[in-house]
Amino acid sequence: MGVNNLAYGGKGLAMTEQFEGCKLTAYQDQVGVWTIGYGHTGPEVVKGRTITIEEAQDLLAMDIRTAATFVNNVVAVALSQEEFDALVDFAFNLGRGRLEGSTLLHELNAGNFAAAAAQFEVWDRAGGAVVAGLLRRRQAEAALFNNTSSGTQNA
Repeated sequence: MGVNNLAYGGKGLAMTEQFEGCKLTAYQDQVGVWTIGYGHTGPEVVKGRTITIEEAQDLLAMDIRTAATFVNNVVAVALSQEEFDALVDFAFNLGRGRLEGSTLLHELNAGNFAAAAAQFEVWDRAGGAVVAGLLRRRQAEAALFNNTSSGTQNA
């Protein structure tokens, strides 16, 4: 279904790195998921695990490739680099399944770019509670999607 064949751009990567930060020792995120590096999760991430900065960068590159491929495959309309980067950050942060079943993607694929952009801020919760950092991230993604800023301010 995808019509794009884009690679993650510098603005998107800067936004992901800024919002994620890099932690070389495994930690539990706001909902208890074990996480390491730049927001990497998976069965290999367990309490006490440590990695090097190089490993963190490799994991980030792998996770970004997965998210970018997914966005290229599920979006049925042509995207600008900024729109693509915002969607990849969203998919990276929340997971591909959340984007796939979202009103955001439905509106986008219907060509309703403004309605899609308005959907970013809907995703500002973790464990049922509004999280200020997630709201800032969604606002940055929406700004990048709308090409109104670099998307990296106020992290």
